Amino acid sequence: MTVNSANPFSARRGARDEFSDDAGIFWRGGRIEIAPGTWFLSHFSGVTAFETADGLVLVDASSEPSSGHIADRLREVTSAPVHTVVYTHGHRDHAYGLPALLAEGQAPPEVIAHPAILDRFDRYGALSGYNEAVRNRQFAGDPQNGFPGPVTYGAPEHLPTRLVESATITVGGCTFEIHHARGETDDALWVWNPDHEVVCTGDLFIWAVPNAGNPQKVQRYPWEWAAALREMAAKRPRTLCPGHGGPVVDDPDKVQRMLLETAAYLEQIVEQTIALLNDGAPPHVDIVHAVRPPESDAPWLRPVYDEAEFIVRNVIRYFGGWWSGRPSELKPASRTSLAAAVVGLSGGVEPLLAEAERATADGELRLACHLADWALEHARDDHSVRARTAAIYLARAESETSLMAINLFRSAASYATLGRDFR
Repeated sequence: MTVNSANPFSARRGARDEFSDDAGIFWRGGRIEIAPGTWFLSHFSGVTAFETADGLVLVDASSEPSSGHIADRLREVTSAPVHTVVYTHGHRDHAYGLPALLAEGQAPPEVIAHPAILDRFDRYGALSGYNEAVRNRQFAGDPQNGFPGPVTYGAPEHLPTRLVESATITVGGCTFEIHHARGETDDALWVWNPDHEVVCTGDLFIWAVPNAGNPQKVQRYPWEWAAALREMAAKRPRTLCPGHGGPVVDDPDKVQRMLLETAAYLEQIVEQTIALLNDGAPPHVDIVHAVRPPESDAPWLRPVYDEAEFIVRNVIRYFGGWWSGRPSELKPASRTSLAAAVVGLSGGVEPLLAEAERATADGELRLACHLADWALEHARDDHSVRARTAAIYLARAESETSLMAINLFRSAASYATLGRDFR
């Protein structure tokens, strides 16, 4: 399976057709004038451009593959040079497209970011192999299909010229308040422009359940994330420009609802998780199954990228450490020895896999995957075991709603076909 480099979320089943008519995370992109001389442009991720008397102020710079498309649309309406850029965070799809956005022959702009972005760039460079594997699994759903790259992390054209925790700047008579808030990342900034009453959220708002749980990534901070959303709401913005998806223009009531409902969603997950930790610190899997996220039919709280179960695990990781809470998993046996014992107790690989397939047919997919793992880990050279395990994981992927779960289970199927552990 391959991924459209312009829209990695197209890997999700039916996503482009299902949500093509709203402003959600799968919004097709384009250019919208959100205020006089101010445009929101998107090609997977969003860039907001404010034209001032001194030049353009950009919030985010998109990615290397997408910035050329954004530049083409931007230069249809303005030839102004880029004066200042604010990176809302250092992810690849927000902070790596600047060269294409600059006017020909212009002086280098000021590039503002949070100090933690430098550590992020260093970490990406040190973990390039791991990051490549994560991208392939998360967006391609197949470790054999490379996600577009490579990226030169920390190259001079990406580096900020000014680091701020928070700041208020004035460019060409326009004011921009820059606020720090740990959320999806520890280097996150959001921007408030009081002149047009516009809030630029970065990935603190993405038209989906917040990416506060990503299973393969570093710590997220949903409690601080919720607080930041409430701070944005307190500004009473008329227009919201998100990190992904379309903008909401001149609709302050809708913006309020979006920000506050998303904050409440995160807060309730955090509160329930902490309450369960305080109630005797049960095994983490018990907490995961006990937390009930708020029910919502809002288009901005669909679990189409991340999901509540993963957010719960990130809260546990921060407050409760890495141990699962099961005594046997404090210093566990190797997976191979455990698989051999389970296969032996089951009377062989065949009855174990048959039980996994029965569980799959009955919709008990969580159980089926455990059984299939043991079968594969004991008999990874058996091509029949590989194929049957892969089929179970493909069925699991079809049952999921979030892109992360779908593609991680698709990756598991690919690994099973190759006779490899999930690594």
